[in-house]
Amino acid sequence: MFSALGDPTRLAVIDILRGGTTCVCELVPLLGIPQTLLSYHLRILREAGLVTGQRSGRRIEYTLEPERLEHAQRALAAYFPSFEGVPA
Repeated sequence: MFSALGDPTRLAVIDILRGGTTCVCELVPLLGIPQTLLSYHLRILREAGLVTGQRSGRRIEYTLEPERLEHAQRALAAYFPSFEGVPA
């Protein structure tokens, strides 16, 4: 999970998805990367359990998995007691 969060592009995806469910077609222009590279990053985030994708026709919409992010926050807090986490 922490490996998945260790990339600036994946952190940018997480940040965008904090605003709500977002289609891949909307993520590409926001991130300014090719769709194939975005798919790679989304696969890593899915495999880590941090996001889920839901197909709606030709669209694939991604959503954060807040429980998994909270788990990461708790894990960090165990090692860094002063860690307050990321605001919701």
